[in-house]
Amino acid sequence: MPRYTILTWGCQMNEEDSEQMSLYLQERGYEPAEQVEDADVVLLNTCSVRRKPEDKVFSTLGHLRQLKQRKPQMVIGVCGCMAQLRADEIRQKAPFVDMIVGTAHVAQVGALLEEAIQKRRLAMRLDLPERKGAIVTDIPERKVDRAPKLKAFVPIQYGCDKFCTFCIVPTTRGRERSRPTADIVEEVRRLAERGTKEITLLGQTVNSYGKNLLEGRVPFARLLKLLNDIDGIERIRFTSPYPRDFRDDLISAIAELPKVMEHVHLPLQSGDNDILKAMRRLYTVEQFEEIVGKLRERVPNIAITTDIIVGFPGETDEQFENTLRVVERIRFDGAFMFAYSPRPGTPAAQMENQVPRAVKQERLQRLIELQNRITCEINSAQVGRVFEVLVEGPSQKDPTKLAGFTRENKMMHFVGGRELAGQIVRVRADEAHLWGFYGTVV
Repeated sequence: MPRYTILTWGCQMNEEDSEQMSLYLQERGYEPAEQVEDADVVLLNTCSVRRKPEDKVFSTLGHLRQLKQRKPQMVIGVCGCMAQLRADEIRQKAPFVDMIVGTAHVAQVGALLEEAIQKRRLAMRLDLPERKGAIVTDIPERKVDRAPKLKAFVPIQYGCDKFCTFCIVPTTRGRERSRPTADIVEEVRRLAERGTKEITLLGQTVNSYGKNLLEGRVPFARLLKLLNDIDGIERIRFTSPYPRDFRDDLISAIAELPKVMEHVHLPLQSGDNDILKAMRRLYTVEQFEEIVGKLRERVPNIAITTDIIVGFPGETDEQFENTLRVVERIRFDGAFMFAYSPRPGTPAAQMENQVPRAVKQERLQRLIELQNRITCEINSAQVGRVFEVLVEGPSQKDPTKLAGFTRENKMMHFVGGRELAGQIVRVRADEAHLWGFYGTVV
Protein backbone atom coordinates (compact mmCIF):
# COMPACT_ATOMS: atom_id res chain seq x y z
CA MET A 1 0.00 0.00 0.00
CA PRO A 2 1.45 3.44 -0.90
CA ARG A 3 2.39 5.72 1.99
CA TYR A 4 2.30 9.47 2.56
CA THR A 5 3.43 12.08 5.05
CA ILE A 6 2.32 15.69 5.52
CA LEU A 7 4.63 18.29 7.06
CA THR A 8 2.72 21.25 8.51
CA TRP A 9 3.75 24.77 9.42
CA GLY A 10 1.60 27.57 10.77
CA CYS A 11 -1.76 28.02 12.46
CA GLN A 12 -4.56 25.72 13.57
CA MET A 13 -6.25 26.28 10.22
CA ASN A 14 -3.24 24.71 8.53
CA GLU A 15 -3.38 21.78 10.94
CA GLU A 16 -7.03 21.30 10.03
CA ASP A 17 -6.24 21.53 6.32
CA SER A 18 -3.57 18.86 6.77
CA GLU A 19 -6.08 16.58 8.45
CA GLN A 20 -8.46 17.00 5.54
CA MET A 21 -5.69 16.23 3.04
CA SER A 22 -4.82 13.14 5.05
CA LEU A 23 -8.40 11.92 4.80
CA TYR A 24 -8.45 12.46 1.04
CA LEU A 25 -5.26 10.44 0.63
CA GLN A 26 -6.59 7.64 2.83
CA GLU A 27 -9.74 7.50 0.69
CA ARG A 28 -7.45 6.80 -2.29
CA GLY A 29 -5.71 3.93 -0.53
CA TYR A 30 -2.71 5.68 1.00
CA GLU A 31 -1.58 5.06 4.56
CA PRO A 32 0.59 7.29 6.81
CA ALA A 33 4.36 6.75 6.72
CA GLU A 34 6.34 6.74 9.95
CA GLN A 35 9.00 9.03 8.50
CA VAL A 36 9.60 11.11 5.39
CA GLU A 37 12.14 8.67 3.95
CA ASP A 38 9.50 5.92 3.85
CA ALA A 39 6.87 7.98 2.05
CA ASP A 40 5.78 7.74 -1.56
CA VAL A 41 4.02 11.11 -1.31
CA VAL A 42 5.31 14.08 0.72
CA LEU A 43 3.11 17.15 1.10
CA LEU A 44 4.39 20.38 2.65
CA ASN A 45 1.49 22.43 4.06
CA THR A 46 3.01 25.88 4.36
CA CYS A 47 2.62 29.23 6.12
CA SER A 48 3.44 32.75 4.91
CA VAL A 49 2.52 34.86 7.93
CA ARG A 50 6.22 35.37 8.67
CA ARG A 51 9.44 34.73 6.79
CA LYS A 52 10.86 32.08 9.13
CA PRO A 53 8.44 29.26 8.20
CA GLU A 54 8.96 30.06 4.51
CA ASP A 55 12.72 29.68 4.96
CA LYS A 56 12.12 26.31 6.65
CA VAL A 57 10.07 25.14 3.68
CA PHE A 58 12.84 25.92 1.19
CA SER A 59 15.32 24.20 3.50
CA THR A 60 13.08 21.12 3.64
CA LEU A 61 12.75 21.14 -0.14
CA GLY A 62 16.54 21.04 -0.35
CA HIS A 63 16.53 17.83 1.69
CA LEU A 64 13.70 16.38 -0.39
CA ARG A 65 15.62 17.09 -3.62
CA GLN A 66 18.32 14.67 -2.46
CA LEU A 67 15.72 12.14 -1.35
CA LYS A 68 13.93 12.27 -4.70
CA GLN A 69 17.18 11.67 -6.53
CA ARG A 70 17.28 8.31 -4.74
CA LYS A 71 13.51 7.73 -5.13
CA PRO A 72 12.51 9.33 -8.45
CA GLN A 73 8.92 8.04 -8.19
CA MET A 74 8.33 10.01 -5.00
CA VAL A 75 5.67 12.72 -5.41
CA ILE A 76 6.39 16.03 -3.68
CA GLY A 77 3.72 18.67 -3.22
CA VAL A 78 3.74 22.18 -1.77
CA CYS A 79 0.37 23.24 -0.40
CA GLY A 80 -1.17 26.11 1.52
CA CYS A 81 -0.35 29.79 1.88
CA MET A 82 3.19 29.73 0.55
CA ALA A 83 2.06 27.78 -2.50
CA GLN A 84 -0.61 30.40 -3.08
CA LEU A 85 1.82 33.29 -2.72
CA ARG A 86 5.13 32.06 -4.14
CA ALA A 87 4.28 29.40 -6.73
CA ASP A 88 6.58 30.86 -9.39
CA GLU A 89 9.50 30.98 -6.97
CA ILE A 90 8.84 27.41 -5.86
CA ARG A 91 8.85 26.24 -9.48
CA GLN A 92 12.12 28.07 -10.10
CA LYS A 93 13.95 26.96 -6.95
CA ALA A 94 12.46 23.46 -6.76
CA PRO A 95 11.60 22.28 -10.30
CA PHE A 96 11.32 18.71 -8.99
CA VAL A 97 8.09 19.59 -7.13
CA ASP A 98 5.15 17.65 -8.65
CA MET A 99 2.17 19.48 -7.12
CA ILE A 100 1.42 23.06 -6.06
CA VAL A 101 -1.92 23.29 -4.27
CA GLY A 102 -3.46 26.59 -3.18
CA THR A 103 -5.47 27.14 -0.03
CA ALA A 104 -8.86 26.86 -1.73
CA HIS A 105 -8.13 23.43 -3.24
CA VAL A 106 -7.58 21.13 -0.28
CA ALA A 107 -10.56 19.12 -1.53
CA GLN A 108 -8.79 18.50 -4.86
CA VAL A 109 -5.52 17.20 -3.42
CA GLY A 110 -6.35 13.58 -4.29
CA ALA A 111 -7.27 14.40 -7.89
CA LEU A 112 -4.18 16.57 -8.31
CA LEU A 113 -2.03 13.75 -6.95
CA GLU A 114 -3.44 11.35 -9.55
CA GLU A 115 -2.86 13.93 -12.28
CA ALA A 116 0.77 14.35 -11.23
CA ILE A 117 1.33 10.59 -11.20
CA GLN A 118 -0.46 9.71 -14.43
CA LYS A 119 0.59 12.66 -16.59
CA ARG A 120 4.07 13.09 -15.05
CA ARG A 121 3.80 16.84 -15.08
CA LEU A 122 3.26 19.59 -12.57
CA ALA A 123 -0.30 19.58 -11.21
CA MET A 124 -1.30 23.02 -9.96
CA ARG A 125 -4.46 24.79 -8.75
CA LEU A 126 -4.21 28.31 -7.32
CA ASP A 127 -7.43 30.18 -8.12
CA LEU A 128 -9.28 31.74 -5.17
CA PRO A 129 -12.97 32.52 -4.71
CA GLU A 130 -13.48 36.13 -5.72
CA ARG A 131 -16.95 36.67 -4.34
CA LYS A 132 -17.23 38.07 -0.83
CA GLY A 133 -19.33 35.80 1.31
CA ALA A 134 -18.99 32.72 -0.89
CA ILE A 135 -20.28 29.61 0.83
CA VAL A 136 -17.91 26.78 1.75
CA THR A 137 -19.44 23.37 1.11
CA ASP A 138 -16.53 21.22 -0.09
CA ILE A 139 -15.49 19.80 3.30
CA PRO A 140 -15.23 16.05 2.60
CA GLU A 141 -18.15 13.86 3.65
CA ARG A 142 -15.79 11.49 5.40
CA LYS A 143 -14.41 14.35 7.47
CA VAL A 144 -17.30 13.99 9.90
CA ASP A 145 -16.47 10.29 10.16
CA ARG A 146 -12.82 10.83 11.01
CA ALA A 147 -11.05 8.81 13.69
CA PRO A 148 -12.17 9.39 17.28
CA LYS A 149 -10.25 12.07 19.13
CA LEU A 150 -10.68 13.89 22.43
CA LYS A 151 -10.20 17.38 20.94
CA ALA A 152 -10.94 18.51 17.39
CA PHE A 153 -10.61 21.62 15.24
CA VAL A 154 -13.74 22.62 13.33
CA PRO A 155 -13.35 25.26 10.60
CA ILE A 156 -16.38 27.53 10.32
CA GLN A 157 -15.01 30.34 8.15
CA TYR A 158 -12.25 30.84 5.58
CA GLY A 159 -10.54 33.92 4.20
CA CYS A 160 -10.56 37.49 5.48
CA ASP A 161 -11.97 40.87 4.45
CA LYS A 162 -10.07 43.05 6.94
CA PHE A 163 -6.94 43.71 4.81
CA CYS A 164 -4.57 44.72 7.61
CA THR A 165 -1.53 46.32 6.01
CA PHE A 166 0.91 43.81 7.53
CA CYS A 167 -1.07 40.66 6.71
CA ILE A 168 -0.88 38.39 3.69
CA VAL A 169 -3.92 36.23 4.58
CA PRO A 170 -6.46 37.92 2.24
CA THR A 171 -4.01 37.24 -0.60
CA THR A 172 -3.31 33.64 0.39
CA ARG A 173 -6.79 32.58 1.53
CA GLY A 174 -9.13 34.87 -0.36
CA ARG A 175 -12.28 36.70 0.67
CA GLU A 176 -14.23 35.87 3.79
CA ARG A 177 -16.66 32.97 3.39
CA SER A 178 -18.58 30.85 5.89
CA ARG A 179 -19.68 27.24 6.05
CA PRO A 180 -23.42 26.59 6.30
CA THR A 181 -24.57 26.37 9.90
CA ALA A 182 -26.23 22.99 9.43
CA ASP A 183 -22.96 21.49 8.12
CA ILE A 184 -21.07 22.71 11.19
CA VAL A 185 -23.71 21.42 13.60
CA GLU A 186 -23.77 18.05 11.87
CA GLU A 187 -19.98 17.76 11.96
CA VAL A 188 -19.85 18.56 15.68
CA ARG A 189 -22.69 16.13 16.40
CA ARG A 190 -20.80 13.36 14.60
CA LEU A 191 -17.63 14.21 16.48
CA ALA A 192 -19.50 14.01 19.78
CA GLU A 193 -20.88 10.59 18.85
CA ARG A 194 -17.30 9.39 18.36
CA GLY A 195 -16.06 10.65 21.71
CA THR A 196 -14.86 14.19 21.06
CA LYS A 197 -15.34 16.33 24.15
CA GLU A 198 -13.69 19.61 23.13
CA ILE A 199 -13.95 21.51 19.86
CA THR A 200 -12.13 24.64 18.73
CA LEU A 201 -13.92 26.71 16.09
CA LEU A 202 -11.54 28.15 13.51
CA GLY A 203 -11.71 31.25 11.35
CA GLN A 204 -9.43 34.10 10.36
CA THR A 205 -11.88 36.47 12.09
CA VAL A 206 -14.06 33.82 13.63
CA ASN A 207 -16.63 36.12 15.24
CA SER A 208 -17.59 37.64 11.87
CA TYR A 209 -19.00 34.22 10.93
CA GLY A 210 -22.31 33.98 9.13
CA LYS A 211 -22.74 37.42 7.60
CA ASN A 212 -23.48 36.24 4.04
CA LEU A 213 -25.03 32.81 4.40
CA LEU A 214 -27.81 31.83 2.00
CA GLU A 215 -29.87 30.75 5.01
CA GLY A 216 -29.71 34.32 6.33
CA ARG A 217 -27.32 35.96 8.72
CA VAL A 218 -26.36 33.68 11.61
CA PRO A 219 -24.56 35.60 14.37
CA PHE A 220 -21.56 33.84 15.87
CA ALA A 221 -23.23 33.89 19.29
CA ARG A 222 -26.18 31.99 17.79
CA LEU A 223 -23.85 29.33 16.41
CA LEU A 224 -22.28 28.93 19.85
CA LYS A 225 -25.75 28.37 21.33
CA LEU A 226 -26.53 25.66 18.77
CA LEU A 227 -23.25 23.86 19.49
CA ASN A 228 -23.67 24.26 23.24
CA ASP A 229 -26.87 22.17 22.99
CA ILE A 230 -25.14 19.14 21.43
CA ASP A 231 -24.93 16.20 23.83
CA GLY A 232 -21.44 14.85 24.40
CA ILE A 233 -19.55 18.05 23.67
CA GLU A 234 -18.20 19.38 26.96
CA ARG A 235 -16.03 22.29 25.86
CA ILE A 236 -16.18 24.89 23.10
CA ARG A 237 -13.29 27.20 22.21
CA PHE A 238 -12.76 29.55 19.27
CA THR A 239 -9.93 31.46 17.63
CA SER A 240 -9.27 34.16 16.66
CA PRO A 241 -11.94 36.85 17.07
CA TYR A 242 -11.53 40.35 15.67
CA PRO A 243 -11.92 43.16 18.24
CA ARG A 244 -14.23 45.37 16.17
CA ASP A 245 -16.74 42.52 15.75
CA PHE A 246 -16.65 41.48 19.42
CA ARG A 247 -20.20 42.40 20.36
CA ASP A 248 -22.23 42.22 23.55
CA ASP A 249 -24.14 39.11 22.42
CA LEU A 250 -20.83 37.22 22.19
CA ILE A 251 -19.83 38.38 25.66
CA SER A 252 -23.20 37.17 26.95
CA ALA A 253 -22.69 33.81 25.24
CA ILE A 254 -19.33 33.34 26.96
CA ALA A 255 -20.89 34.30 30.30
CA GLU A 256 -24.05 32.22 29.99
CA LEU A 257 -23.29 29.12 27.91
CA PRO A 258 -21.71 26.51 30.22
CA LYS A 259 -19.75 24.75 27.48
CA VAL A 260 -18.09 27.90 26.12
CA MET A 261 -14.74 28.20 27.87
CA GLU A 262 -13.61 31.19 29.90
CA HIS A 263 -10.74 32.05 27.60
CA VAL A 264 -10.55 34.58 24.77
CA HIS A 265 -7.57 35.12 22.49
CA LEU A 266 -8.10 38.72 21.35
CA PRO A 267 -5.34 40.15 19.11
CA LEU A 268 -4.29 43.66 20.15
CA GLN A 269 -1.31 43.96 17.74
CA SER A 270 -0.25 47.39 19.10
CA GLY A 271 -0.93 49.60 22.08
CA ASP A 272 -0.66 52.82 20.06
CA ASN A 273 -3.60 54.23 18.13
CA ASP A 274 -1.50 55.73 15.35
CA ILE A 275 0.19 52.38 14.76
CA LEU A 276 -3.18 50.61 14.81
CA LYS A 277 -4.38 53.04 12.17
CA ALA A 278 -1.28 52.43 10.05
CA MET A 279 -1.91 48.70 10.44
CA ARG A 280 -5.50 49.31 9.29
CA ARG A 281 -6.83 47.72 12.43
CA LEU A 282 -10.41 48.97 12.67
CA TYR A 283 -10.47 49.77 16.41
CA THR A 284 -8.67 51.92 18.96
CA VAL A 285 -6.87 51.01 22.16
CA GLU A 286 -9.77 52.51 24.10
CA GLN A 287 -12.31 50.33 22.29
CA PHE A 288 -10.14 47.27 22.88
CA GLU A 289 -9.90 48.02 26.59
CA GLU A 290 -13.67 48.50 26.75
CA ILE A 291 -14.16 44.96 25.40
CA VAL A 292 -11.70 43.59 27.96
CA GLY A 293 -13.52 45.45 30.73
CA LYS A 294 -16.90 44.01 29.69
CA LEU A 295 -15.48 40.50 29.50
CA ARG A 296 -13.96 40.70 32.96
CA GLU A 297 -17.14 42.18 34.40
CA ARG A 298 -19.37 39.42 33.01
CA VAL A 299 -16.83 36.57 33.37
CA PRO A 300 -14.68 37.32 36.44
CA ASN A 301 -12.23 34.40 36.02
CA ILE A 302 -11.75 34.77 32.28
CA ALA A 303 -8.26 34.41 30.83
CA ILE A 304 -7.42 36.83 28.03
CA THR A 305 -4.46 36.30 25.73
CA THR A 306 -3.34 38.31 22.72
CA ASP A 307 -1.03 38.85 19.73
CA ILE A 308 1.36 41.82 19.61
CA ILE A 309 3.69 43.01 16.84
CA VAL A 310 6.63 45.28 17.67
CA GLY A 311 8.71 47.26 15.22
CA PHE A 312 5.94 47.98 12.72
CA PRO A 313 7.21 50.49 10.10
CA GLY A 314 7.50 53.95 11.59
CA GLU A 315 7.02 52.80 15.20
CA THR A 316 8.81 55.29 17.44
CA ASP A 317 10.24 54.66 20.89
CA GLU A 318 7.27 56.48 22.43
CA GLN A 319 4.77 54.42 20.45
CA PHE A 320 6.47 51.24 21.61
CA GLU A 321 6.35 52.54 25.19
CA ASN A 322 2.60 53.03 24.69
CA THR A 323 2.33 49.33 23.92
CA LEU A 324 4.23 48.46 27.08
CA ARG A 325 1.91 50.71 29.10
CA VAL A 326 -1.20 49.07 27.63
CA VAL A 327 0.17 45.58 28.33
CA GLU A 328 0.91 46.60 31.92
CA ARG A 329 -2.57 48.07 32.27
CA ILE A 330 -4.57 45.21 30.72
CA ARG A 331 -2.43 42.39 32.19
CA PHE A 332 -2.94 39.63 29.65
CA ASP A 333 -2.67 36.03 30.83
CA GLY A 334 -0.32 35.36 27.95
CA ALA A 335 0.69 36.65 24.52
CA PHE A 336 2.19 35.63 21.21
CA MET A 337 4.75 38.35 20.55
CA PHE A 338 6.59 38.98 17.30
CA ALA A 339 8.98 41.39 15.64
CA TYR A 340 7.39 42.78 12.48
CA SER A 341 8.24 40.66 9.42
CA PRO A 342 7.71 42.32 6.00
CA ARG A 343 5.48 40.25 3.75
CA PRO A 344 5.98 40.86 0.01
CA GLY A 345 2.86 42.27 -1.58
CA THR A 346 1.49 43.90 1.57
CA PRO A 347 1.23 47.69 1.97
CA ALA A 348 3.37 47.67 5.12
CA ALA A 349 6.30 46.10 3.26
CA GLN A 350 6.39 49.18 1.01
CA MET A 351 6.22 51.71 3.82
CA GLU A 352 9.11 54.01 4.57
CA ASN A 353 10.81 54.13 7.98
CA GLN A 354 11.27 50.38 8.33
CA VAL A 355 12.53 49.74 11.85
CA PRO A 356 16.08 48.28 12.02
CA ARG A 357 16.22 44.62 12.95
CA ALA A 358 18.33 45.27 16.07
CA VAL A 359 15.75 47.76 17.35
CA LYS A 360 12.90 45.33 16.71
CA GLN A 361 14.70 42.56 18.56
CA GLU A 362 15.47 44.80 21.53
CA ARG A 363 11.84 45.90 21.76
CA LEU A 364 10.62 42.34 21.44
CA GLN A 365 12.85 41.22 24.28
CA ARG A 366 11.57 43.99 26.53
CA LEU A 367 7.96 43.09 25.74
CA ILE A 368 8.57 39.39 26.37
CA GLU A 369 10.16 40.12 29.74
CA LEU A 370 7.21 42.29 30.74
CA GLN A 371 4.56 39.82 29.64
CA ASN A 372 6.37 36.86 31.21
CA ARG A 373 6.45 38.71 34.54
CA ILE A 374 2.73 39.46 34.31
CA THR A 375 1.89 35.87 33.37
CA CYS A 376 3.86 34.53 36.32
CA GLU A 377 2.18 37.00 38.68
CA ILE A 378 -1.30 36.03 37.46
CA ASN A 379 -0.56 32.31 37.73
CA SER A 380 1.03 32.67 41.17
CA ALA A 381 -2.07 34.47 42.45
CA GLN A 382 -4.12 31.41 41.47
CA VAL A 383 -2.19 28.88 43.54
CA GLY A 384 -4.70 27.12 45.77
CA ARG A 385 -7.57 27.52 43.29
CA VAL A 386 -9.35 24.39 42.07
CA PHE A 387 -9.66 24.12 38.28
CA GLU A 388 -11.63 21.85 35.96
CA VAL A 389 -9.13 20.00 33.78
CA LEU A 390 -9.79 17.87 30.70
CA VAL A 391 -7.21 15.11 31.05
CA GLU A 392 -5.40 14.49 27.76
CA GLY A 393 -2.99 11.77 28.94
CA PRO A 394 0.62 11.50 30.12
CA SER A 395 2.58 14.73 30.39
CA GLN A 396 5.26 15.29 27.77
CA LYS A 397 7.30 17.15 30.40
CA ASP A 398 7.09 14.29 32.90
CA PRO A 399 5.54 10.96 31.76
CA THR A 400 4.94 9.99 35.40
CA LYS A 401 2.27 12.70 35.56
CA LEU A 402 -0.92 13.43 33.65
CA ALA A 403 -1.58 16.67 31.77
CA GLY A 404 -4.53 18.66 30.55
CA PHE A 405 -5.88 22.17 30.15
CA THR A 406 -8.11 24.15 32.45
CA ARG A 407 -11.23 25.88 31.19
CA GLU A 408 -9.05 29.00 30.97
CA ASN A 409 -6.67 27.14 28.62
CA LYS A 410 -3.82 26.84 31.12
CA MET A 411 -1.74 23.71 31.28
CA MET A 412 -1.97 21.58 34.42
CA HIS A 413 0.36 18.69 35.35
CA PHE A 414 -0.62 16.33 38.18
CA VAL A 415 -0.29 12.78 39.49
CA GLY A 416 -3.13 10.42 38.59
CA GLY A 417 -4.07 7.06 37.13
CA ARG A 418 -4.14 6.54 33.39
CA GLU A 419 -7.85 5.73 33.64
CA LEU A 420 -8.47 9.47 34.09
CA ALA A 421 -7.48 10.18 30.46
CA GLY A 422 -10.41 11.70 28.61
CA GLN A 423 -12.22 12.70 31.79
CA ILE A 424 -12.82 16.11 33.34
CA VAL A 425 -11.40 16.23 36.86
CA ARG A 426 -10.98 18.88 39.53
CA VAL A 427 -7.36 19.77 40.24
CA ARG A 428 -5.98 22.18 42.84
CA ALA A 429 -3.10 24.35 41.61
CA ASP A 430 -0.18 23.84 44.00
CA GLU A 431 2.71 25.38 42.09
CA ALA A 432 2.68 28.11 39.42
CA HIS A 433 5.00 28.51 36.44
CA LEU A 434 5.13 30.57 33.27
CA TRP A 435 3.66 27.67 31.30
CA GLY A 436 0.94 26.75 33.85
CA PHE A 437 0.64 24.70 37.04
CA TYR A 438 1.54 21.58 38.94
CA GLY A 439 -1.46 20.43 40.92
CA THR A 440 -3.26 17.73 42.89
CA VAL A 441 -6.53 15.97 42.06
CA VAL A 442 -9.22 16.80 44.63
